[in-house]
Amino acid sequence: MAEAVKENKMGTAPVGRLILSMSLPPVCSMFMQYSYNFVDSAFVAQLSEKALTAVSLSFPITSLMCACSIGLGVGINVVIARSLGRRDQDKANEIVTLGILMAFLFGVVLNLLAAAVSGPYFRSFTTDEEIYRLAMEYMSVCVFMQVPNMVHIAIQKIVQATGNMLAPMGFQIAGVVFNLIFDPILIFGWGPFPAMGIRGAALSTVLGFTLSTLLAFWVLLGTPQRVKMKVRGFRVHLSEVREILTLGLPSFILNALNSFTVTFANLFLKPDMTAVAFFGAYFKAQHMIVMTVNGLIQGTLPVMSFNYGAGKPDRLRSAFRCGLWGAAALMTLGGLVLFCFPKGVLGLFDASPELLELGVPAMRILVLGYACNGLSTLMATYLQAVGRVRGSMVINLTRQLAGLVPMMWLLDSLFGVTGIWAAFPVTEVLTLILACILLRRCRVELPQAAA
Repeated sequence: MAEAVKENKMGTAPVGRLILSMSLPPVCSMFMQYSYNFVDSAFVAQLSEKALTAVSLSFPITSLMCACSIGLGVGINVVIARSLGRRDQDKANEIVTLGILMAFLFGVVLNLLAAAVSGPYFRSFTTDEEIYRLAMEYMSVCVFMQVPNMVHIAIQKIVQATGNMLAPMGFQIAGVVFNLIFDPILIFGWGPFPAMGIRGAALSTVLGFTLSTLLAFWVLLGTPQRVKMKVRGFRVHLSEVREILTLGLPSFILNALNSFTVTFANLFLKPDMTAVAFFGAYFKAQHMIVMTVNGLIQGTLPVMSFNYGAGKPDRLRSAFRCGLWGAAALMTLGGLVLFCFPKGVLGLFDASPELLELGVPAMRILVLGYACNGLSTLMATYLQAVGRVRGSMVINLTRQLAGLVPMMWLLDSLFGVTGIWAAFPVTEVLTLILACILLRRCRVELPQAAA
């Protein structure tokens, strides 16, 4: 077993090709993972603009649920990758069992919490009874996605930590394809299925995640993997629970703040429900781009974590540079698509003339800071990989809360709704400056790899 770990490709393969091979599958899978809400919105928009608004109001809750899943999964991933880098196979196997157990328990708790807060949350944003009813219909079903979502992402990260990126992509693709096929079937009632409206979109999402979970267990338990569940002698160690949660916290913040970003933006935009509908549609498109970059991060993070644990500074720095420019390039490309084709993107949501008039210039302002986003996100990921969790958290908090909300308030008071859109690229520039400062101050001491 020690010999197998010694030859792990994350410690020996050429870094550029390694990151490319490890990033392409999660880039594809993350793009499709976050297509769930995008696809739901595109089909639901054909029902009415109020139905689109209802799904847009639901997005912060579903996004926060996904953020919890990704945060826990990344924590599991980093601990396993480090353990393999140090050739501690027993701990890696123990973390597999602990991670799946935590995913089940946290999933149940988050399911119950989401069900409890949905009603008051929607009431705080709309007095329109039809929008409220539609939002509650959607979330009353969608909350049940959390357990399968959390478990299948935990298994995805477990398998990715060993360098196997293809299998996780496979079981995620299966869930996305299921959702894509059954969304219109269950919404509009094709064939023998009854027309369920907005509930059908939510049910399709839950069933898609469930399928991914079943396939994920088959991959982990039924195919050869470099890690396995430890049953005999397994014990829950609070130190390992804290380690997983601490190392996953920056990724949770990175993704959870998307939820808070939409919530605070909706508070500023609340008097204009057309603006709320536009921002919900835009943010789903933007989220697919950002989460695609998150797929690159998923391929880069275990490489950096492994080589940090193995005490290989040259490979650590090389992985960081490759990820840095890859993230900037992907964000720039995504921004160019939204900048050049805003009507086409909004047309996917059956946008009204009023929504297009507001949304086209707004979208072109919002994308101006995308390259800065890619650079600062990868810098935060590097700090996370080398154990500088606090610096990583500061970068993510600044981008989507501590810097953005005051900037929205300031520019809204000066320029109205245009100022709200401008606050996003301005904050991205300021966040990149902060990230560069924190990175220059970072002094990494590499641990000694085990003999």
